[in-house]
Amino acid sequence: MKSEPANSVTEAVESRLSVRAFLDEPVDGQLIRRILETAARAPSGGNLQPWHIHVVANDTLDELKTIMRRRLEEAPKGEPTEYDVYPPNLVSPYRDRRFQVGEDMYGLIGIPREDKDARRRWFARNFQFFGAPMALFCYVDRRMGPPQWSDLGMYLQTVMLLLREAGLHSCAQECWSLYPQTIARFVDAPEAQMLFTGMSIGYPDPDDPVNGLRARRAPLEEFATFHGL
Repeated sequence: MKSEPANSVTEAVESRLSVRAFLDEPVDGQLIRRILETAARAPSGGNLQPWHIHVVANDTLDELKTIMRRRLEEAPKGEPTEYDVYPPNLVSPYRDRRFQVGEDMYGLIGIPREDKDARRRWFARNFQFFGAPMALFCYVDRRMGPPQWSDLGMYLQTVMLLLREAGLHSCAQECWSLYPQTIARFVDAPEAQMLFTGMSIGYPDPDDPVNGLRARRAPLEEFATFHGL
């Protein structure tokens, strides 16, 4: 895992990963402003630019972490959700890939499949942003459709690659869709907007074994078909 700045787009792509253990080292506010502004050059159909971003850090982030510790006790299964992160009946090969990355991660940190309590405690670390000093929430207008949701993904990927250029890492977290009401109240999001995802941002802990996880990727011939070449 590289934590120094990426020197090319290829290096940023290849070194990007979901970091799940961060150092307690602050992220410069002006830097994140520049990154978010630059990322707005991401593709957007019809130039709608449907993303709405909230950044939380410092004492405000500490306040949110405290709220989330309480919310996990009060509502351990979450709140009424507004979209499915995964299809209800996930089929192969997608189901297999999701299962494999989970087993790879838990294997790295030494939590066996049968230890459900330990896995639940580990999952709860999502809602503490894995110790990251900065968090981001991405909202979208409820009137937008799937094409605009794809724009969100292109914007967020651009953010994550620019973070790598700056020597930072991230972890996109759709698990925040489990607590949309709590987050909407906290960031004062308008009712007309829906929470899509959260993201942890910071500097990775190089000594934590979980950051050694590199999710497996399908080979090119499994997902690409070439016509005329």
